[in-house]
Amino acid sequence: MGIPRLEFLGLTQALWQHHAFAGGCAMQQVNVLCVKWGRKYGPEYVNILRSMVARHLTLPFRFVCLTDDPTGIDADIDIREIPKVGFSDFDQRLPWTFGHGWLKVTTFAAPLYDLVGPTLFIDLDVVIVGNIDCFFKQPGEFLVIREWDKHDGTGNTSVYRFEAGAHPDLIERIKQHKDEVLGQVRNEQEYVTGFLGRQGRLGYWPEGWCVSFKRHCMPRGLKGWFQAAGIPPDAKIVAFHGRPNPPDAIVGKSGKWYRRVLPVQWVADHWR
Repeated sequence: MGIPRLEFLGLTQALWQHHAFAGGCAMQQVNVLCVKWGRKYGPEYVNILRSMVARHLTLPFRFVCLTDDPTGIDADIDIREIPKVGFSDFDQRLPWTFGHGWLKVTTFAAPLYDLVGPTLFIDLDVVIVGNIDCFFKQPGEFLVIREWDKHDGTGNTSVYRFEAGAHPDLIERIKQHKDEVLGQVRNEQEYVTGFLGRQGRLGYWPEGWCVSFKRHCMPRGLKGWFQAAGIPPDAKIVAFHGRPNPPDAIVGKSGKWYRRVLPVQWVADHWR
């Protein structure tokens, strides 16, 4: 006798799901994570990031924002308090932890609420311009941007992927050796990527997936006075570190007297 039709269809679907992402991420819900603290970025940055992710990620996903102030964040976003991690400086939000991205280290809490599985952290000051499924399919334990202007292996943590709860030793190390750590590195991304690099766990996104607005999109030299910024061919996420921020670029506001930025229509098209 043959396999009953319904049983056959169920078996076929199960096999398809098993092989759908062979060599990459399984066909499961993935996490997209961001952190908002202080007043540098308003709630619109969180809402727009979630909107961009929804347009550019076809995998089933859960979007989570860790924050110290949920005011203005859309009610249907999964909002959680920045987790307490047993390190008093972070838990009490001492002033130094607000600078240089240090509170992002709390994303490595174990457990991180009820999050499990592949987790893509994305900074708030980015514009997503292409499909980001590939960020979950790329093999690697901890993947990050290779810092554009450094040659020592430092990563840029504007975009990184990890397994939720996999690296609590990052918190434990700074908890036990804060003065030593802060004497060795300038910021959170030097700490995180240096620590994981020494463990052999660090990898980088393919070149061109994540680009800098200032370094890779802006025309060089005097061309910036006559030509608007463009999107590099393979770019999927554009990072807006420093100034301008995305809303500045939309209206052509540089933030620096020596740099001209013409209004950028593609930022307006994507940052919404």
